Amino acid sequence: MAFGWIDAQAEQRRRAGLVRTLRPRPADSPLLDLASNDYLGLAHHPEVVEGAAAAARTWGGGSTGSRLVTGTTELHTELERELAAFCGFEAALVFSSGYAANLAAVTALAPHGSLIVSDAGNHASLIDGCRLARGTTQVVGHADPEAVGKALRTHAGPAVVASDTVFSVDGDAAPLDALAAACREHGAGLVVDDAHGLGVLGDGGRGAPHAAGLAGADDVVATVTLSKSLGSQGGAVLGPARVIDHLVNAARTFIFDTGLAPAAAGAALAALRLLRREPQRAARARAVAGDLHARLTAAGLDAVRPDAAVVSVRAPSPEGAVRWAADCRTAGLAVGCFRPPSVPDGVSRLRLTARADLTEVQLDGAVRVIGGTRP
Repeated sequence: MAFGWIDAQAEQRRRAGLVRTLRPRPADSPLLDLASNDYLGLAHHPEVVEGAAAAARTWGGGSTGSRLVTGTTELHTELERELAAFCGFEAALVFSSGYAANLAAVTALAPHGSLIVSDAGNHASLIDGCRLARGTTQVVGHADPEAVGKALRTHAGPAVVASDTVFSVDGDAAPLDALAAACREHGAGLVVDDAHGLGVLGDGGRGAPHAAGLAGADDVVATVTLSKSLGSQGGAVLGPARVIDHLVNAARTFIFDTGLAPAAAGAALAALRLLRREPQRAARARAVAGDLHARLTAAGLDAVRPDAAVVSVRAPSPEGAVRWAADCRTAGLAVGCFRPPSVPDGVSRLRLTARADLTEVQLDGAVRVIGGTRP
């Protein structure tokens, strides 16, 4: 029977407590949201919503084609200019998603004969970029610059090191200074995914590379998403102009994908301008994360100290994590639930988003629910 093996895999997932289901949310959900990636609380901000609406009214519902045909509007190039300037890079290139941006950066910068050194805790999009690239990939221990240097010493040709700046599971930050030093010692490029750093880390939310003094370097490329701190959708690659020009000519997820919808570009541009005008939002997100962590640990929960806006709480098992998240939901709190294979260490977690717009009362309520429903 065609696709008969699917039933066997479905049964395996059920027995392991790893079944995933879609849960459509209403526009006016009564739940307190600690599950989304809307770090700065901008997804429903009137200026961001109007940015999307105005772009749709001007440019239409879709971009109408790939970026190299009809899918590049003046709005896309305006967003690229302002995003690069804000983050401190020479140039930027906007993609339909952060996932597509990571695939582009890794595959286009790791040709045949090259080495990719990839952190074991990297996001799936970087991992898939490594799988699709023509270079050889070596996975090294999590946040281990010495292992990176050792891997680079084994290869005489071109090389790149790929790492998240803030890892999505526990919210811990990569040692960017040490990674850059290892790369420069061996003439390798550094590709970092700043999806969870943009809008939260750095001066006014300019991102982890900017905070580390790496923005604008000729050997550093950063990818970002527009769907987290900027409350929109899409992604971008930031780097030297010659790297961006290379992506335009070599990155398959740029050449063959339909361009980002104008509404998403308009929303992201409005959010970026709002962040530039209100830089305190980044510091507020970090403060809320620290406060949330302190409250959780004071309640006796096993929470990981955050380096940005992600706070994770360890769960006893995949089934326990699912039940815990469901009980939180019943009590009016939406939390993320990370289980294998999404977590590289096999430890299931609740994943919480410390949004900049959360109040003290909301934090108190959230910790009360999480502590009261623990398995």
